Amino acid sequence: QAQLVESGGGLVQAGGSLRLSCAPSGRTFSRYGMAWFRQVPGKEREFVASITGSASSTYYADSVKGRFAISRDNAKRAVYLQMNSLKPDDTAVYYCAARSFGGAGFFSPGDYEFWGQGTQVTVSS
Repeated sequence: QAQLVESGGGLVQAGGSLRLSCAPSGRTFSRYGMAWFRQVPGKEREFVASITGSASSTYYADSVKGRFAISRDNAKRAVYLQMNSLKPDDTAVYYCAARSFGGAGFFSPGDYEFWGQGTQVTVSS
């Protein structure tokens, strides 16, 4: 079945950078809308960034604007999240998501139908 696989998480000091990658397994997502979410224990899954299937538009949570950048490389069938100026509050499990349909919503987990397993990002103070 269709699957998304995240990589690139790890431990980094505050102010550092990481780049997360999301690659398809069993299906291409080159024309699907895609997004990154994150979640910490005891809290709801939180929207981080999204990109349209055409890569013509991107959206960011206010908490990461100016620090994170989402991009995609259709030739490599992958989506990326470049994270700069990381803060301890960015510590979370980060999830890649995709959808095969159009719609008006981009910012809620229910707007996406395919999910990866998550990758841990830990930012030390």
